[in-house]
Amino acid sequence: MPLDWSPLWLSLRFAGLATLLAAIAGLPLAWLLVHYRFRGCELLDALANLPLALPPAVFSYYLLTALGRWPIAFSWRWAIALSAIYTLPLVLRMSRAGLESLDPAFENAARVLGASEWRIFWRIGAPLAWRPLAAAGLAGLARAFADFAAAATLRNGAQGAAMIVPLTAAALAALAALYVGNRLRRERVYA
Repeated sequence: MPLDWSPLWLSLRFAGLATLLAAIAGLPLAWLLVHYRFRGCELLDALANLPLALPPAVFSYYLLTALGRWPIAFSWRWAIALSAIYTLPLVLRMSRAGLESLDPAFENAARVLGASEWRIFWRIGAPLAWRPLAAAGLAGLARAFADFAAAATLRNGAQGAAMIVPLTAAALAALAALYVGNRLRRERVYA
């Protein structure tokens, strides 16, 4: 009997979309928190990291209550949005650490030459911090992958046994993210 690969592709699609949403929100937020200090900066950082502190059930309840849509039917759009919210702190923290590690002299030189902040980020910041940003994306993908596998397993009951392949892939992706992060730290320490 051939192995059914559809749960793996569904999990990859789900995790990819959730990670993309988290990166679209997390990367500019990380850049903003690294480069600017403003009133409420710490509050914004705390709100972005709130999903790390609250259990998923409690956070989901407050989120759905705030939206005024309780009870809500399970849909893939809501699942991706919720997973993106839970992936955001991981992507934000890792991206922020990568952007903070950059030498500000490169960015300041570009500012003196008249480059816009947008151009400075895409031409200097992102290429210099590509390893931490890639590690943040990989860790976010692993987190979103595990979220979907857990939700599908709980929702499908006995049929959730087919989700073993995505769970294994999520574990391998998490190991890869840890490996990349440790290599980056070692290179930073010994360089």
